[in-house]
Amino acid sequence: MRPTRHTAAPSRRALTLTLAALALFSTGVWSRPDGEAWAVAYDLVLYNLVYVGAALVCAAAARRAQADRMAWRAMTASLVWGLVGNLVYSLVVAPMAEEPFPSVADACFLVYYVPLYVALIGLIRARVARFHASMWLDGVVGALGAGAVAVAVLLGPALEVTEGDVAAVLTSLAYPVADVVLLALLVGVSAMLGVRRERTLLLVGAAIAANLVGDIVYLDLATAGVYVEGGPLDLAWLSAMALFALAAHSSDPDAVRASAQAGARAGTRVGWRVLALPLACNLASLVILAAGYGDRFSSAAAWLAVGCVVAALARTAITFREVRAFNEVREQALTDELTGLPNRRALMDEARRMLTTASARRPAALLLLDLDGFKEVNDSLGHHAGDSLLRLVGPRLHGALRGSDTLARLGGDEFAVLLPDVTLDEAQERAVGLRELLLQPFTVEGTRLHVGVSIGVATAPVPAATVQELLRCADVAMYAAKSSRDGVRAYVPDPNGGTGDRLHTMEELRTALDEGGQLLVHLQPQVDLSDGRVAGVEALVRWQHPTRGLLSPAHLLPAAEQAGLLRPLTDTVLELSLQAVAGWWESTRVPVSVNLSAANVSDLDLPSKVAVALLRHGLPTQALTLELVEDTLMADPERGRTVLGELRRLGIRTSIDDYGTGYSSLAYLRHLPADELKLDRSLTLDVGRDHRAAAIVRHTVALAHDLGLSLVAEGVEDEATGRALAALGCDVAQGYAIARPMPVDAFVRWLADRAHVPVQPL
Repeated sequence: MRPTRHTAAPSRRALTLTLAALALFSTGVWSRPDGEAWAVAYDLVLYNLVYVGAALVCAAAARRAQADRMAWRAMTASLVWGLVGNLVYSLVVAPMAEEPFPSVADACFLVYYVPLYVALIGLIRARVARFHASMWLDGVVGALGAGAVAVAVLLGPALEVTEGDVAAVLTSLAYPVADVVLLALLVGVSAMLGVRRERTLLLVGAAIAANLVGDIVYLDLATAGVYVEGGPLDLAWLSAMALFALAAHSSDPDAVRASAQAGARAGTRVGWRVLALPLACNLASLVILAAGYGDRFSSAAAWLAVGCVVAALARTAITFREVRAFNEVREQALTDELTGLPNRRALMDEARRMLTTASARRPAALLLLDLDGFKEVNDSLGHHAGDSLLRLVGPRLHGALRGSDTLARLGGDEFAVLLPDVTLDEAQERAVGLRELLLQPFTVEGTRLHVGVSIGVATAPVPAATVQELLRCADVAMYAAKSSRDGVRAYVPDPNGGTGDRLHTMEELRTALDEGGQLLVHLQPQVDLSDGRVAGVEALVRWQHPTRGLLSPAHLLPAAEQAGLLRPLTDTVLELSLQAVAGWWESTRVPVSVNLSAANVSDLDLPSKVAVALLRHGLPTQALTLELVEDTLMADPERGRTVLGELRRLGIRTSIDDYGTGYSSLAYLRHLPADELKLDRSLTLDVGRDHRAAAIVRHTVALAHDLGLSLVAEGVEDEATGRALAALGCDVAQGYAIARPMPVDAFVRWLADRAHVPVQPL
């Protein structure tokens, strides 16, 4: 937001007054006309007009600013005190036969520093959303290092003045001490913010530097008794006032907000922009300690230098801790927690690198593996047995893979293998070998299990030239493999390709969407971990097939994706979900979460559709949360962020689903306009037994809360896990420990029954 017309004109006029007065005053620095009238015009009128104009510009900046309003108000107060001191000195103190020291003017000049300190603190507070321990230490290192240099090199002699009247000695010491504190605060603030190119901060820093130069030179000249009022030295202070005015006039609230948001998104404070100034101050302190051997410098400088070095050592320790924590979260973004294999995000990154070197002579391949019969293992032996089986897949296959191959878990019972530098025939042979390994029995919790596996093979750069095309081709081939005897199929471009069953399912789904009545939603509750209240409910689509019975999303969604029906399917689920919420909203304010597909996220009409649907059912925006996984934005990230941003502007909450299994990247996370983060069950399953899993959840919770997101833990299957997640800071839980997905009528009864039972947190 630029200065409004209401505030821009007064600010511009005041800035013009400041610069004009400074320019006119400078004409009399070396060749001023004789006469008392000219002295009054220059030293009283023009000199103080610079202060007046600068104060007016800062006051205008305070009126239009919000985030840094305190800083510009304090700056205005500081300039007013400086102006009062000038007038008192010129009109009252100077005409006296013998100038008193200290005088009332000295009190005003010293008070001038206090709001200036406040202004510096206000500027940093407006630009930093959250202060890290390392940020405070950077400021301490900078402040102590600058203080050591100032005392040792610039202001040491002035600080040694101890003879004379007590009031005069204290006032004489107050000026250099105030300057040392100002310099230390300036460098400390700069160290906390790091090296930045923000014009306002640079101008404020230059203004304070000019003020300090004027004070330091004045102390030397006044001590020697050769200072002349109205000389060139006065330009240093007036230049500082002009720079303050320029800084206030150029302040941009949008830049302040962007700076604060950038600081909030920063994962750890490393890099030359952050460390340059603290490092320079620490080196300067070491030089002072080395060169000051033998009492060359004052003891105050030595103690400040020692403090700087100690703070720098503490900063080093904090840096190691921050980097370690940051790397743990980043590692989580690339690793599937359940199996320890690379996750979808890591696979996509590696596939992009692989495609950059793939050619027709040296092609690459992707194998997509889907375990057959895995659902029966979960249903008969439980999810723990299913998870144990998934953990055995990686060790079973690793011996058959080359060092350049990549095995990843995409989610559920689906795995993928990237094979660089292989032909289609070689990739099929490798797929057959991997399938034979997986067909051998597994021993899970003392039980021998056999599972089948279907493998789809696709190659690049022909026929797939992009990662998305490679995944799509492998997916088509994998579904074709499910109906083949050998369980392995390679994708071969064919406009009439595809299995008959698959095509038949697509047409049945299209009919179901057109005619209605077959699709419905089951609802799974979410509860607040702090007090046990029902915080929301997730809508999960089901297909009541006329001949095959109730079909889960595992059977429904692949057919919808292949047929290009994800958008109308999501529209239907949204309508059914809002219809259900409308039945209980008046009595119980429980919102519903609906999953979005990539097709929906890139639909620019989605916000208006959702708004109309809410209006049609008489529901407020608080009744709906829209969920997405990060890879839904990959097709068109900018368009997707536009759609999500418009949804949030309407007041509709958005949630990032399945965090930890897909594109769980910090780079993506900071750009997604979201209110909520949902941890995948693979991250929450073992938090009560595995300290590594608990550490990852704890860091993810801290990351989510620092970004202003609430955190929902999925897959909570027992109360012990719920209590562990609550202790780690998770906000909401969802899983079998609370309730299984249920039809709408069953959920309404469950909700009514829960209302008559005392609510207890997990």
